[in-house]
Amino acid sequence: MRRSVALEAVSAHPLLISRSVHAARGGAGQCDSQSIMPYGLYIAAEGASAQNLRMQVIANNLANVETTAFKRDVPQIQARFAEAIVQGLDVPGSGSINDMGGGVQVVDTVTDLSPGGYRVTGRPEDLAIRGEGYFVVRSGQDTLLTRAGNFSITATGALTTDDGLPVLDANGAPAVIDPEMPWWISPQGEILQDGARIPLAIVRPREPGDLVKIGNNLFQPLAPTTPVPFEQRRVESGVLETSGVNPVSEMMELISASRAFESNITLIRNHDQMIGNLISRILSVR
Repeated sequence: MRRSVALEAVSAHPLLISRSVHAARGGAGQCDSQSIMPYGLYIAAEGASAQNLRMQVIANNLANVETTAFKRDVPQIQARFAEAIVQGLDVPGSGSINDMGGGVQVVDTVTDLSPGGYRVTGRPEDLAIRGEGYFVVRSGQDTLLTRAGNFSITATGALTTDDGLPVLDANGAPAVIDPEMPWWISPQGEILQDGARIPLAIVRPREPGDLVKIGNNLFQPLAPTTPVPFEQRRVESGVLETSGVNPVSEMMELISASRAFESNITLIRNHDQMIGNLISRILSVR
């Protein structure tokens, strides 16, 4: 996450504000723009920014609690070094005042790919994968993956996603079903109709990190995928995978993030009040 220009400018030493007072009263040293920036103020601002992003991610998870096969996002927050260490002016473990730390930062937002629950819909077009695997769809020239099996059949017989993207078969061609003839889905994810068996494409990434969430329940594979072996394929018709969001735990996380955000805002107010009082005292002495 990019940090503010002001935060990049501040020195790691928390006592520089005292040095600024000394310089302002005519003591040795120069009073520059960096030396009047209290480090604690920017630590609190960084913490508030991290918790604000955390609340946004949790709110988006809660907004998708009813979205088919939605995968929740999890912000990764970790402690950061003091600015002097980040700039290479000191090293971790030096025992200096710079070892006090530099607050927290959001380093990444990862997707929890754990499967959700399952609910029966009774619609034969609704498909759910049990265990590993993703359906394959096409968007323009891109091949994308999804766990959301709330499919539909168009007037021309094309099997499509809720957004109208064609679902692909194992040969990479759009899956087609004649709506005028009986059909059903086998437990291995095959379209059975008029004596024909057309397996749907069901693949898995080599590593979970190979998938990038791009929205609308779609994932972009960053590396070649592997077809799920036929004997391991488990597909149910008339069933949908539910959202992977637990509303109770997400609400608890939202309350925790909100309290942490308010705590950082309170620290910012306290620092602002402290600076105001200090400036008033300096001006009254001069």
